[in-house]
Amino acid sequence: MQVHRDLDHLPEFRNAVVTIGTFDGVHLGHRYILQQLEQAAAACNGETVIVTFDPHPREVLGSSAQPVKLLTTLPEKIALLEKQGIDHLVVVPFTRAFSELSAQAYLEDFLIARFHPHTIIIGYDHRFGHNREGGLELLEVEKEKFGFELIEIPQQVVHDLTVSSTKIRKSLQDGNIRLANELLGYRYFMTGTVVHGDKMGRQLGFPTANLKLADERKLIPEEGIYAVQVSLNRHWTTIPAVMSIGTRPTFNGTDLRLEVHIFDFNREIYGQTLTVYFEEYIRANQKFDNIDDLVKQISADAEKAKEILSR
Repeated sequence: MQVHRDLDHLPEFRNAVVTIGTFDGVHLGHRYILQQLEQAAAACNGETVIVTFDPHPREVLGSSAQPVKLLTTLPEKIALLEKQGIDHLVVVPFTRAFSELSAQAYLEDFLIARFHPHTIIIGYDHRFGHNREGGLELLEVEKEKFGFELIEIPQQVVHDLTVSSTKIRKSLQDGNIRLANELLGYRYFMTGTVVHGDKMGRQLGFPTANLKLADERKLIPEEGIYAVQVSLNRHWTTIPAVMSIGTRPTFNGTDLRLEVHIFDFNREIYGQTLTVYFEEYIRANQKFDNIDDLVKQISADAEKAKEILSR
């Protein structure tokens, strides 16, 4: 898959079959659109082209009081789409000026001039241009003039896409990892850098890797304890582990920590990239009266995680 970020230097696409969207999560619901894209491209000996935006349009146009939380960061989205066999991904820098293009200018100066589409695949309710004034009806009117074919993604499919995204976010926020993974079609994951902590886990006999996320917009699941698999430096091999997401209430902590205890592992990995793949939620966080009780519970959590991961 070729990734393009410079709109002024796009290649000459061969019979471009184009769809537009955020594709956050690249979940099972999105696969229907990708299948339509591939089928249409095969029918016209064309290339599949996905147009997406960075930053997310809601970050530019939405309220700062409700920050966007992403299921997939841009690098994660790129990696997931590449696995689907897409030919081209065009990442459009989304700005307020871009959002203020009229619908006609969006169609002529952006879609037609940049992509020369053979086919456009679009949701029945997709809106574009200033004040969302453009949509399927404008494309229907203009398709003969500009010589492109139009494929509509029906209402039920769009509805299912929205429901899937909403369910995935809610499932993660509720700690329902099983359902989230089922809807995603893969294990939810987070990637970050291993940073120094206060070494409290080591003092308790359970050393942890403290994770600083690569992108603070990434959605963090519900606080609690999780059975996870981890990989170092994006290597394909995974290692079983147990993860804590929380403020460490026994120590009256206030800042959210992402701490991973990797089983049978004693290497120094500060500064390295760690990816965490969520398998199952174990329990909620709780405050213990003393350190001994905490250590006993951590030990029980580790055993529970090992049991889950060995299934």
